Amino acid sequence: MSEIKHVLGISGGKDSAALAIYMSRKHPDINVEYYTCDTGKELKETYDLINKLNSVLGKDIKLYKSIDELNSPEKNPFDHFMAVNGGYLPSATARWCTTKMKLQPFEDEIGDEPTISYVGIRGDENREGYISKKENIQSIFPFRKNIWSEDVIKKFLSNSNINFIIEHYELLAPDHHLETILNYVKTPISPRFTQRQKLNALLDSDVKLFNKVVFAFLKTTDYPVGKLDHFSLIENDEILGIDDIFQILDDSGVGIPAYYLPIEYTVEIDGEIKKGIYSRSRSGCFFCFFQQKIEWVWLLEQHPDLYDEAIKYEKDGFTWTIEPLMELKKPERVNSIKKEHYLRTNRAKPQTATSWQDEILEAEGEGCASCFI
Repeated sequence: MSEIKHVLGISGGKDSAALAIYMSRKHPDINVEYYTCDTGKELKETYDLINKLNSVLGKDIKLYKSIDELNSPEKNPFDHFMAVNGGYLPSATARWCTTKMKLQPFEDEIGDEPTISYVGIRGDENREGYISKKENIQSIFPFRKNIWSEDVIKKFLSNSNINFIIEHYELLAPDHHLETILNYVKTPISPRFTQRQKLNALLDSDVKLFNKVVFAFLKTTDYPVGKLDHFSLIENDEILGIDDIFQILDDSGVGIPAYYLPIEYTVEIDGEIKKGIYSRSRSGCFFCFFQQKIEWVWLLEQHPDLYDEAIKYEKDGFTWTIEPLMELKKPERVNSIKKEHYLRTNRAKPQTATSWQDEILEAEGEGCASCFI
């Protein structure tokens, strides 16, 4: 195999943890460097997960550092970059946290080395995730039916590339029944036959054969995968969803990150005591501004010391959420948030009631992919 760097970032979330285990077991021929980027403000449960993975993977997870601690007056990366940013908190419109503590150290560590980055976007998700703008870094998605990134697919399925695709389908599968596949290939992309429709048609026809033709195409480009002599992921035809991710974690002994596990809470509604369940839906900093209100209540009740630490960062005009955390922690406000959460999650009939896994899936629509997966 050519000298290409293979990396997999572990955020502390379920998907990246499961992908690390999956790659180590399903593709041991690929020498993956596992890494993490520590913000200094992670939950204890995140550090526990990484320690367990170190043991299961049989190799250390490398720390990509965002600061030189010895030469920084601050104690950790988050406080360092907050000072650099004039003391302003990060927000959905100013995500310096992700840029400075996740993406920049990753790209600095990689430099100009041809690199394949494995990303834990699942087969039941409809998002692309972070794609580096550096040409030497190529993202691969092993859990999806389509393992290739959008930029690769756009170039591969370009109408100008039709003859190449026909030639290589015939070259790679001369005895294969290609009539239907070639009909799809020969049909140009247009408003009546979009890129997505063409992609899905070819994937549905034969995933492995499609991957082999894409691999042949990449060899005509500067993409890192094209520099490989062999790439075992082109034999991939698995599609892994959230249940598969939990299964991988359970079977490995690593287990589900503890903050995902449902915890019972009580709430008074119309004079009656009701029992609901809550958990955290994401990895990342314990004060992540993408958290739902019920997750702030979870933090308040499960990690009151961290909740108080989050309060210390707030000042006039700059709060983690719309309302200051000092207001959110008041008993009447906590009860109101629990009541809304309980009613929302129990609105459906019992047989189709929202589960804690559904809560996680619902929350995945917001957040930074680099911190979340």
